[in-house]
Amino acid sequence: MAFRSVRASLLQSNIYLLPHALCSMPSEMKPRFVLLYGSQKGQAQAIAEGVAEEAETHGLFAELSCLENNEKYNLETETAPVVFIVSTTGDGEPPDNALKFVRNIKKKTLSSDHYKHISYALLGLGDTNYANFCNCGKAIDRRLRELGASQFYASGYADDGVGLELVVDPWIKGLWNAIKEELSNMTSKQTECVKEEVRDSSKETPDPSTADMQLNLLSIANCQNCKSIGQSEKLANLASPSVSTTQTAGSDLRPDSSSRRIGLSSRTDGALSADAGVASLTHSLPPLSQSALNIPALPPPYLCVSLQEMETTEDIFGPLNKENLQEVPISKATQLTRGDSVKTALLLELDISTLPAMTYQPGDAFDVYWPNSATEVEDMLHRLGLQDQRNHRVLISLLKDTKKRGAQVPSYIPQNASLLYLLTWCLEIRSVPKKAFLRALVEYTVDGVQKRRLQELCSKQGTTDYNSHLREQSLSILELLNAFPSCSPPLSILIEHVPKLQPRPYSVASSCLRHPGKLNFVFNIVEFPACSGRTAGRRGLCTGGLFDLISSRLVLPGNVKSSSKPALPKIHVNLRPTCTFRPPADVSVPFMMVGPGTGVAPFIGFLQQREEQRRQNPLATFGETWLFFGCRHRDQDFLFREELESFVSSGVLSHLQLSFSRDDPEEQEGADETISPTAQRRYVQHNLKLHGRQVTDILLKQKGCIYVCGDARNMAKDVDTTLMEVIKAELGMDQLEAMKTLAALREEKRYLQDIWG
Repeated sequence: MAFRSVRASLLQSNIYLLPHALCSMPSEMKPRFVLLYGSQKGQAQAIAEGVAEEAETHGLFAELSCLENNEKYNLETETAPVVFIVSTTGDGEPPDNALKFVRNIKKKTLSSDHYKHISYALLGLGDTNYANFCNCGKAIDRRLRELGASQFYASGYADDGVGLELVVDPWIKGLWNAIKEELSNMTSKQTECVKEEVRDSSKETPDPSTADMQLNLLSIANCQNCKSIGQSEKLANLASPSVSTTQTAGSDLRPDSSSRRIGLSSRTDGALSADAGVASLTHSLPPLSQSALNIPALPPPYLCVSLQEMETTEDIFGPLNKENLQEVPISKATQLTRGDSVKTALLLELDISTLPAMTYQPGDAFDVYWPNSATEVEDMLHRLGLQDQRNHRVLISLLKDTKKRGAQVPSYIPQNASLLYLLTWCLEIRSVPKKAFLRALVEYTVDGVQKRRLQELCSKQGTTDYNSHLREQSLSILELLNAFPSCSPPLSILIEHVPKLQPRPYSVASSCLRHPGKLNFVFNIVEFPACSGRTAGRRGLCTGGLFDLISSRLVLPGNVKSSSKPALPKIHVNLRPTCTFRPPADVSVPFMMVGPGTGVAPFIGFLQQREEQRRQNPLATFGETWLFFGCRHRDQDFLFREELESFVSSGVLSHLQLSFSRDDPEEQEGADETISPTAQRRYVQHNLKLHGRQVTDILLKQKGCIYVCGDARNMAKDVDTTLMEVIKAELGMDQLEAMKTLAALREEKRYLQDIWG
């Protein structure tokens, strides 16, 4: 009976199959591994789906599930290898669909051997422009090991700031041999168990009816050992000069083994460019234009889409139904910048007096749901040749013969949605096209030159061109289609590849104690200049739309009179879940704020709250408050100048340290005469360094907090580096000790960031 139990286990796990027959066997008979993903915007999911599809070519079966769908997998009893692919969102937080999983594995009641039976590999996606790079992946990795799980393959951490493919591709390439090696090891272990049981059973009277079966099973199991690379070789793959072993990620979803190598297409130099000597979106130069290409495998189609004429146009009110979504009027709009400022900053006041559910705290954030531009939606309809079917109902179902693993109809598209509604509220037509989408477009492009260029842009060899002409220019899907007129994709391709229209997040810039029934927020109007794929500049979708909405009633700087006109139209907003980016609950705790430009917004709420608390509790002891603010010019970009100066006068703000990067350093207020006027105070990080002693005293001796808000790609990185330098200099620490000190501050939630790219 014991032997039969082992045999049943082997049959269930399918790990003893003969290698030469793997690829021809049905999925349910192939060696399996579990593939779990957590994804906020679809990147990790797309990579996981690519891995699942690629597994078939390696004779493996990937059991694909989202981490939130725990009814489809069970790590408590899992015996197959497990592969995690997870992204990070916000301030190092798990994606929404991984949050429950992370909370569960962090339970303190779990024993140190809870997952000792789990063997796993993990790929994390992140962006080094943000704090807590790949924090979700690292947290899962760390916790699994704490619970006794073992790694069969080195973890990869991919950086979207430099290109996910730099890590994702080699990581996936090495994954297959690692899985096969792990399956082989599992087979060997179970074979030993079988042999042990056979030896034990030989001590008893043998059962002639099972003797041949025992021998055959052992022979099959021993044949399973497959050729695989060792762990040192796996690590070497991830440690190549162009790949970081600690920071990894990818957007080209297939490794070399799954790519198609194509030859040159005939082309006419300069056919799509006025200047054949300059590379552009539609025109490449040698060596790329003369290279053979490794292009990704064609993503399998999975949706069947048709349009049905409706007798009456149903009014599906947008945006999509969402819990706690509110319509609120804009009660006031003020321009904060003056003169010829490079950026235009606006302050909007929302009237939430009739919405008791819209309760917020300083530091909270909220989402604005903004539809796609009506003009761009109209252009897209014409580009697809569907302008006469705008009011037709979109019918979506899964293709019966799709080869896409985990395929499902997008949940964010209502069943009765019209085509017009779909393009207005459901799809992010402003998103930058992914390489998988470019690869799909190749199949619908007639012109040979244009087809070749799309192949280049989605190929491994064309990564530089893809980054420079699409990613860095924030080129939209519509702009791409307009640049390749012979490309005529069906609507199904757009629905399959274009992501969900995302809300735009903003920090609250007010306190309910100061402004009951009101919510303020600040933003710069985002400008995208013309480029090779865009003939004219355009504004950001939400910031440009908000400006158009309020421009006729905008209160300009110096005009203290508010508009007497009726409230502006309502906008759709939703408060985000409670965050940790808030002033200390204990008012005696000192804190520092770093917020150049519109990054000062949440700190206005902090200080308004502090001022009201001082009025309500005049005898309380309040900790010091510091604000490091910076902008280009004092007379043009000094946001909230009067209010900040008032906070200083009243003592609410203990120290206001200013930096004006384009003004003469000698004229900057409070400049120290002993300091050379060579821009030591040009940026906020310079002021931080000048006050290094106070910074370390407040953070490390007084157990205070520091908050950073603003640009992730430059400012936040520079501030982080400066804090490390200050800690090293003031406390005599080495680099590693300083890094650990900063990490401890983050862990204790005393170094918090609200940053964006």
